[in-house]
Amino acid sequence: QNPKTSAIVKQLVAEGNAGELQKYFGSRMEFGTAGLRAAMGAGISHMNDLTIIQTTQGFCRYLEKNFSDLKKRGVVIGFDARAHLSSGGSSKRFARLAANTFISQGVPVYLFSDITPTPFVPYTVTHLKLCAGIMVTASHNPKQDNGYKVYWENGAQIISPHDKGISQAIEENQEPWPQAWDDKLIDSSLLLHDPYATVNKEYFKDIQKQCFHRNINKETSLKFVHTSVHGVGHKFVQLAFKAFDLSPPFAVPEQKDPDPEFPTVKYPNPEEGKGVLTLSFALAEKDGAKIILANDPDADRLAVAEKQESGEWKVFSGNELGALLGWWIFTCWKNHNSDTCAIKDVYMLSSTVSSKILRAIALKEGFHFEETLTGFKWMGNRAKQLMDQGKAVLFAFEEAIGYMCCPAVLDKDGVSAAVITAEMASFLATRNLSLSQQLKAVYDEYGFHITKASYFICHDPKVIQQLFDNLRNFDGKNTYPKSCGRFQVSGIRDLTTGYDSSQPDQKAILPTSKSSQMITFTFANGGVATMRTSGTEPKIKYYSELCAPPGNSDIEQLKKELDELVSALEKHFFQPEKNNLQRKTE
Repeated sequence: QNPKTSAIVKQLVAEGNAGELQKYFGSRMEFGTAGLRAAMGAGISHMNDLTIIQTTQGFCRYLEKNFSDLKKRGVVIGFDARAHLSSGGSSKRFARLAANTFISQGVPVYLFSDITPTPFVPYTVTHLKLCAGIMVTASHNPKQDNGYKVYWENGAQIISPHDKGISQAIEENQEPWPQAWDDKLIDSSLLLHDPYATVNKEYFKDIQKQCFHRNINKETSLKFVHTSVHGVGHKFVQLAFKAFDLSPPFAVPEQKDPDPEFPTVKYPNPEEGKGVLTLSFALAEKDGAKIILANDPDADRLAVAEKQESGEWKVFSGNELGALLGWWIFTCWKNHNSDTCAIKDVYMLSSTVSSKILRAIALKEGFHFEETLTGFKWMGNRAKQLMDQGKAVLFAFEEAIGYMCCPAVLDKDGVSAAVITAEMASFLATRNLSLSQQLKAVYDEYGFHITKASYFICHDPKVIQQLFDNLRNFDGKNTYPKSCGRFQVSGIRDLTTGYDSSQPDQKAILPTSKSSQMITFTFANGGVATMRTSGTEPKIKYYSELCAPPGNSDIEQLKKELDELVSALEKHFFQPEKNNLQRKTE
């Protein structure tokens, strides 16, 4: 019943454009553990009013089956500022249609009345003890995309088998229910609640538990620039600074207000490095700011840059900021917990493709470190399990600039990460230390961890399958490579097949998945490299790291060694020319 998408389809039918119609209606968007992510537009392969109604009807039925008290507890729904003029789709419209679906079945809905950062949804699930949460966002994807992200009652993103159960329920509930299209009905419903004011108050109260140096914050002369890259983050980061008694950061004026066109950037993704930060660098130079904090458009990720003595700007990698925040959060915990027994209940987590720097800190300081599969759904769920056992999960991170610094949110949160980074930098400034100098101090104390990650683009699933099959049958059937160029392989873990050469029974401890490719090689020189396929893009990614014991301070030699290992990995394991792989372009 959306006149715009309806008109698009009618036009294609009139033109007899079978190719385009096949694209729109050939296959339904797949509902996975990350929910939905696709371009907005007509047809069942796109995000539009109909597919949102169908998805929510399925999700609603699945929740009814799992929670006898769904009609008492309810769900929360948030949305970002994305909008798509040509199809009439927008995050707000989709959120209202989803709310209407639940309310029509007598389920209370806590619908945010305005745009909100993604972390506010898992926070609300936990804080109000709801059954589930939905965030309508496509994070840092291109402007035409949107997404539908789902949280379970534990406040973490869903993991299997919920994705399969929801997917099946969507298949069974495709015909829109009566009044499914009429979202105006919700405005007069007693089942509609707006959590905006409460959550804004409570969230900023909760993150203050991570504020340890209020006096320094009040007096610091350090200046910060913040960009929300045309997304939702501006207001919330300003409020976070206020909650920590820090002077507000300078906001990049051209990027501070939400704009679904993202007009000043090629990709609205601060992970892409300096290109996204051009306007931030200019403002920082003008206002004399030393540090730039950049959120992605739904404010669940954070990139940080710092002006060096040389006048150059250093953009920290996700692993480097993970090392700094891990060191900082543990140091603050240690200074406020004199009981040495308590440390045995302290945990930090990171994903298996992220730097192992937290493991090195944990070994030396005596707390626990665990690695999980890639993605915050795994870290959030594991953190909740540990917290339910009375453990303290201080911090979790992944190299894709995602940080969980505050146990009130069991997902990555770019708002709390931004203000905690600002407090850390302000504290270090009182010791005449920069973030870069402190990072070197962390590596000096716990051992250098040099990382390098990139990807190849490959649109042919057969080639990808063949590439990984070759690695599993390298020197004859069922034999993995024993070396990669001059580098000896000392261990192999294959999370597609469940093989792990380092375990007594040769079975991997982490969960395995036959539907995605992932092999980790350990080398005799202390290097580790993981090759994996992406769940959302036509990419084969690799992540490599060289860990040196404390005291090995020849960082240039370590970098050279890692560069050579990566070159060998590309040449012998990826074979880009033979497999016609396209390199990442800067």
